[in-house]
Amino acid sequence: MERKKGKRHYLQIALVLIGSVFLLLYPLMQLWSSGWVWLPRQHEYEQMMIGVYATLGIFLIRAARRPEAHLSLIWFTFWSSLVHGIIMGTQAIIDPNERGHLIGDVAALFIAVVLLGWLTPQKRVPETTEVER
Repeated sequence: MERKKGKRHYLQIALVLIGSVFLLLYPLMQLWSSGWVWLPRQHEYEQMMIGVYATLGIFLIRAARRPEAHLSLIWFTFWSSLVHGIIMGTQAIIDPNERGHLIGDVAALFIAVVLLGWLTPQKRVPETTEVER
């Protein structure tokens, strides 16, 4: 039981960290364009990605309070990040001009996938009471 509580705590930390990175997409694109901006630049696409990931980031941070109540959101983040990372990783390998993404946004997505896959329960676990928290 103690191990599950510890894992839950690490999941909460991971959700806040991943959500924060998602919220920081715009600054990352400005500061480290070779790892976070795809060429040729398409500002409409960039704005869309910033909006989608900022929204997901806010919800992940909120889910950190009670992850067991937000498993579908967490697993959606896992699977969508896995698919997105595979697609972007493939594109970065094929196009030599985009290789910087392998240590930027692609790596960030795969780190999120590993953390969420390792820390998130496969099925709903009984919620803890206020006394247990």
